[in-house]
Amino acid sequence: MSSLEEAIALLTPRRRLLAFTGAGISTESGIPDFRGPNGVWTKIDPSEFTFDKYVTNPETRKRSWQMRVSSGVLDAAPNPAHRALVDLWKAGRLIGVVTQNIDGLHQAAGLPDEAVVELHGNVRTVDCLECGASWTTEEVIARVDAGEEDPPCTECGGIIKVSVISFGQAMPMREVDLAQQWAAQCDAVVAIGSTLSVYPAAYVPLEAKETGAAYVIVNQGPTDHDDIADVVVPGPAGETLTSLASRLITNP
Repeated sequence: MSSLEEAIALLTPRRRLLAFTGAGISTESGIPDFRGPNGVWTKIDPSEFTFDKYVTNPETRKRSWQMRVSSGVLDAAPNPAHRALVDLWKAGRLIGVVTQNIDGLHQAAGLPDEAVVELHGNVRTVDCLECGASWTTEEVIARVDAGEEDPPCTECGGIIKVSVISFGQAMPMREVDLAQQWAAQCDAVVAIGSTLSVYPAAYVPLEAKETGAAYVIVNQGPTDHDDIADVVVPGPAGETLTSLASRLITNP
């Protein structure tokens, strides 16, 4: 029996699936991962973009905005893996998605906001760190394109920042609490496209496993949880999740 068939057999009787997704689910949408051979951190030193440096160094902010302009993330579209999770949601098999991703592609694929917990924020909005005013990222990118290298808040003149969690910045407590609730409620967790090496986010599937949930991993390469999971399915997220969702929905 293949690992995919093992995963299907394990998940078929379970009704409350939780998906935990990382950068690997979005690589088929043209968004590079962070820790792969051609990942973001092979080209950029993450220590240069800590929260402290962002708020204290105008040059860091200028580089950050230029990265947003050239990243292409805002132009990315959902792929079959995102759509497969929507199918599971519509079929009543998925209680929600906890994601490390900031691209907003789960919602773009059709999941409602209340079905997605974004532990690391969302790149599609920008907030003022002083007064809390907010804009779409497209609005701020237009200002950068027009010549504002370090655009300030239009309301109070404060520092503005894309609504993502930087190194050294606390994760949002509401999202952390909801992720923990779902981990306690699910009867199976499927981790997709994550090396499961970034904490505290990677505690979510571990918490689900500790409460008795079945644990399936879908990833192109090895992960830090391979020895803990019940089944590991190596392979691309799109093809694997499409097959998995189709079988689980066909055999309710």
